[in-house]
Amino acid sequence: MSSYQKRSKDELARRVAQDIHDGAYVNLGIGQPTLVANHIPEGREVILHSENGILGMGQAPAAGDEDYDLINAGKQPVTLLPGGAYFHHADSFAMMRGGHLDICVLGAFQVSATGDLANWSTGEPGAIPAVGGAMDLAIGAKQTWVMMDLLTKQGEPKVVAQCSYPLTGIGCVKRIYTDLCTLACTPQGLRLIDAVPGLSLDELQRIVGLPIAAAEAAAN
Repeated sequence: MSSYQKRSKDELARRVAQDIHDGAYVNLGIGQPTLVANHIPEGREVILHSENGILGMGQAPAAGDEDYDLINAGKQPVTLLPGGAYFHHADSFAMMRGGHLDICVLGAFQVSATGDLANWSTGEPGAIPAVGGAMDLAIGAKQTWVMMDLLTKQGEPKVVAQCSYPLTGIGCVKRIYTDLCTLACTPQGLRLIDAVPGLSLDELQRIVGLPIAAAEAAAN
């Protein structure tokens, strides 16, 4: 019987941060992705962007040090690193739409095997749509990564053959970081990057219900 342990939210944020290259301009979406700011490896310069008009955010403030005049797009208090800047949100969206961000990390309701993204509405009657800048980010960033739990609270996979929720973007997601594995989305479907210890590829395919190509061998 398989024996494996899910990544905690902080472990997942650390896993995402590990793959962000030095000097990258990165937008962190509302929700889980904001935790990535707390796990940027020491000595690596990552310039964090918020769509409400901030560049150069740091880690979350310590308890008691919050300044609610300095918040991200999710209304969470943030810190500003030396050299950080504030600007009009129209300029911020010009950065997003103009291809000036290297990576955006977004949450999602569903991601298809070929990288379609659904993250702004479940389409349910009475559901509150929350698109924000997600469409601009998903298409404008050079790479779109998704950070989410692999399964819903009902145990249904959030990685699917075809999204049933309204789409945010088509073929835009390059990587999916989850509590059980990291996957690449390709035109041919899913490819495994890594999985938590003890979780086999066969078991992961059973959980997701889709074929997943084996991880590529590391270069010598």
